[in-house]
Amino acid sequence: MVAAIFLLVVLAALGAFMVTFSNTQHLTSAQDVQGSRAYWAARTGISWAIGTISAVPSTCPMSPAIFNVDGFALSVTCGLKSYDEGGITKRVFSMTSMATAGGAIGTIGHIERSLSATVEY
Repeated sequence: MVAAIFLLVVLAALGAFMVTFSNTQHLTSAQDVQGSRAYWAARTGISWAIGTISAVPSTCPMSPAIFNVDGFALSVTCGLKSYDEGGITKRVFSMTSMATAGGAIGTIGHIERSLSATVEY
């Protein structure tokens, strides 16, 4: 009888561990998917900024530009530096796009991705 109770307790503990491990795997997988979505949302911001610069190459898009993309808060900033190269004015645009979702920093559901790009025109 004692051996049966011991075996039952060990199997129950093993089952509880497996449930915890399974939940951790599901949470990690969901965070990975959200991280990928955040990356693509941030990339959308960079593409928007490059497209805006291509349309009007003399100025940065409004900075910061705030959007909502697929459930992510997207902030795009742009900086412009001009210099003269042999009588030709060159412009260097530095852009950063940051996508965030899921509450405060440090919480389990918080996801954030940031991308930067530099374009010379």
